[in-house]
Amino acid sequence: MQHLLRSASCLLISLFVTLFVTEAALAQTQLSELVEIQNAQRRELIGYGLVTGLDRTGDRTISSRGSVFTVQSIANMLENFGITVDADRLRTRNVAAVMVTATIGPYHAPGSEINVTVSSLGDASSLQGGVLLQTPLFDPDNEEISAKAQGSLIVGGITAEIPGARVTRNQTLTATIPSGGVVESNNEFSHNTNEPLGLVLRAPNYTNARRIVETINERFDEELAIVHHPGVVHVEWPEAFREEGARNIFTSLILEEEIEVDTPARVVINERTGTIVAGGRIIIDEVMIAHGNIQVRTQVSPFVSQPQPFGEGETVVVPVPEVGISEESAQTILLDPDTTVQQLSGALNSLGLSPRDIISIFQALDQAGAMRGKLIVM
Repeated sequence: MQHLLRSASCLLISLFVTLFVTEAALAQTQLSELVEIQNAQRRELIGYGLVTGLDRTGDRTISSRGSVFTVQSIANMLENFGITVDADRLRTRNVAAVMVTATIGPYHAPGSEINVTVSSLGDASSLQGGVLLQTPLFDPDNEEISAKAQGSLIVGGITAEIPGARVTRNQTLTATIPSGGVVESNNEFSHNTNEPLGLVLRAPNYTNARRIVETINERFDEELAIVHHPGVVHVEWPEAFREEGARNIFTSLILEEEIEVDTPARVVINERTGTIVAGGRIIIDEVMIAHGNIQVRTQVSPFVSQPQPFGEGETVVVPVPEVGISEESAQTILLDPDTTVQQLSGALNSLGLSPRDIISIFQALDQAGAMRGKLIVM
């Protein structure tokens, strides 16, 4: 029995996801994983299209709750093929109106393929098995066609339906088309040597910015880089790399450099799922932790009241409430100064706590000021 309890305790603690990263073993990370090139932004594209080939799961085209814009779109599409149709007479459930979105990078050239996301706009019940008809994708800022999308949809869910019953697993009104978009035009990005090369940190950090500067200056043996602020590093162009063809080479040389990344000490808690992620740099000061459960039990017992024999009155059932309180003895552990997450995990594991209990303990440690790090509750 004790072995089973120990196994159950370990299973619960396995939900407590801990990332152990010691400062002495910090991994080298390429700058390409840490920074973006300044002014080389991605652009979000959007378009409106039709998905066909649905098995009677598309938008309704009749009744007051039908999708009027779907009917109009079908009629307009058929007119492009020389077919005139009265929109009021259209009856189909195999078509759905959708919004199509995609992201285009600064270096995508005409002919490049991009991933596409499709989401239902009307009252369709599922996009499973559908095909997106050719849809132009626009940049909302300039309303120019930047790409066109078309292809078979990949839906992450499934829907099964019979008269009177329906079963759905996961989302069936959003789908993707890998490489379903083709770039038509894009704003070409080119480096300007009149301005320094800007490296934008994805996670602003003073220490990481300083290490990037030190690495670049050591690599080229010049004081080229400076910290503009924790989120941006500016790099001057060397004379040898000012030619148009050499600028990309200089950028490539910088992005392949590696630094030791400074990881902030954080504990992230998701109370909805009972998940805890703690970085190895979290340190717990000397503290005492006591854990005990108080159980409050309420119960209503029926009491039957009967009149005396041959007397007047009726048999009555009277509820009698009972309340009891039981409290388990507290389990106590004492943590030494500078306790690591690994040591704390082992101590909590010995108490056989659930993830919910561990969340409460971390919140109490933060309130007590005994945890050196930032607590983030999602």
